[in-house]
Amino acid sequence: MLNWISRLQYSAGLLSPHYAVTLEVAGRRSGRPVMLPIVVAEYEGNRYLVSMLGSDANWVRNVRAAEGRAVLHRRGSETVQLVEVPPDARAPVLRRYLAVALGARPHFPIDRKAPLAEFEKIADRYPVFRIDSAF
Repeated sequence: MLNWISRLQYSAGLLSPHYAVTLEVAGRRSGRPVMLPIVVAEYEGNRYLVSMLGSDANWVRNVRAAEGRAVLHRRGSETVQLVEVPPDARAPVLRRYLAVALGARPHFPIDRKAPLAEFEKIADRYPVFRIDSAF
């Protein structure tokens, strides 16, 4: 129920921070749109999605099955291509993500202010996707 309410809030851009969006991706089995609220982390001019629940999160499996095709909703719709970031490039994005995604902090075994080297040790456990515009 909370995800449903957050999804509506994030999509409308009401009473939610600018980095809160709704991700829409085709379900890997049904092909029907699946929507969920998610946080966008900005780092060095790019936007990223991070799976706080790791590789087994349904949205990660759906994005991979959809070959990265997705839609972001926030005061409108944006068709995007999600490109998975290799583990060796994830650490700074993970640190930035924890700075803005308060609800994700309990899912990570390190503090948000930990040195980058600590994030490098866990980077392979948390998928990161760069958001590219789809033309």
